Amino acid sequence: METENTYNYKVVRQFAVMTVIWGIVGMTVGVLIAAQLVWPALNFDTPWLTFSRLRPLHTNAVIFAFGGSALFATSYYVVQRTCQTRLFSDGLAAFTFWGWTLVILLAAITLPLGITTSKEYAELEWPIDILITIVWVAYAIVFFGTIAKRKVKHIYVANWFYGAFILTIAVLHLVNSAELPVSLTKSYSFYPGAIDAMVQWWYGHNAVGFFLTAGFLGMMYYFIPKQAERPVYSYRLSVVHFWALISTYMWAGPHHLHYTALPDWAQSLGMVFSLILLAPSWGGMINGMMTLSGAWHKLRTDPILKFLIVSLSFYGMSTFEGPMMAIKTVNALSHYTDWTIGHVHSGALGWVGLVSIGSIYYVIPKVFNRERMYSIKLMDTHFWVATIGIVLYIVSMWISGVMQGLMWRAVNDDGTLTYSFVESLKAMYPYYTVRMLGGLLYLSGMFIMAYNVFKTISGSQPAPAPATQTA
Repeated sequence: METENTYNYKVVRQFAVMTVIWGIVGMTVGVLIAAQLVWPALNFDTPWLTFSRLRPLHTNAVIFAFGGSALFATSYYVVQRTCQTRLFSDGLAAFTFWGWTLVILLAAITLPLGITTSKEYAELEWPIDILITIVWVAYAIVFFGTIAKRKVKHIYVANWFYGAFILTIAVLHLVNSAELPVSLTKSYSFYPGAIDAMVQWWYGHNAVGFFLTAGFLGMMYYFIPKQAERPVYSYRLSVVHFWALISTYMWAGPHHLHYTALPDWAQSLGMVFSLILLAPSWGGMINGMMTLSGAWHKLRTDPILKFLIVSLSFYGMSTFEGPMMAIKTVNALSHYTDWTIGHVHSGALGWVGLVSIGSIYYVIPKVFNRERMYSIKLMDTHFWVATIGIVLYIVSMWISGVMQGLMWRAVNDDGTLTYSFVESLKAMYPYYTVRMLGGLLYLSGMFIMAYNVFKTISGSQPAPAPATQTA
């Protein structure tokens, strides 16, 4: 292993450890608000513990704190290894860590206090938006500066995905966060009415497309071949996957606004591009899966590969489900229901969560100079606990969502509604309980990971694993 003098592993260590910590924090808030839907008294009659304030805290914590830290950690690790050179600037890299941590802490303070723009995934007010911009510019300088001084001519495909994620998120953030401040804690969107909604969901869906997909595909293209000890199945397909994905994703946002005041042509455009998006998404999934050709037996004994490969199956599943739900006739049933929640968490817990966990399990021993993780058995346990949790979560939400949609649109012969809203709410209740249990299982998996990571970092070494168990 190269020494600390060759690569900057300090910032990778910091982000990798914070990925686990923020995962626990964000998912704990998620389990709490899921429990509030079962036992409403859990908001304790306190404004800052209400669902409406904790829900944006949960989404920001899991997307930008957990997911963001995983992206910073892995992109800094991958760009150094594939370019065979140290990060462009150690000082700027350190600034991105402390700056991003400050952004997360400010979010944790302001959102429960009700200081919000009320824009989905972009709730943070203008002073924090400015800080995000400064940190992101530093991140781009470090990442692209490292590529510019690379020791090898070729730019590996994982870096293309990380680079697209960094550039696109910068554009999305600047355009959607255009706002007119009226005080230190309040601003109003620069855009009026339906235009504001269009810009918001251009941002919102591309936050999914680039923050939660492109960046994590960078992980997939590096860590699956490394862990499987096989080259990428088709390098040509990975390049086609890249250009097809980034050119198509940008236009799918209007499918969030079917049956709204948005012009019908814009809704249809979003639907068509969503359907086209199925091809590059599945091309990438197949490329990752087929990388295991000749190495499928490793799945039996390698929990890291289990996390990475099962994450790809969830990626494939949710990128089939998304275009399907974008079809207007399907959307007429699914819109505003728990089906959407099930779809989001199929991608979030199954794809983003599992690929992040697998990648961090790979990185931790490397950057802390350990032979492997403390316990292979605990990693395996984490995998099964998390997977069962995901299945409980998404299946309960699928059933609840389809049932909601059917009950809401059921009419009697005389044209009156068959069910009141309260009746549909009562029917959803058991599924909310199952959803909470699924989330609780997933969260407990993160505690198992935290213990394993702590023991690995502290240098504890149990009895050596059999030779077949690679990690």
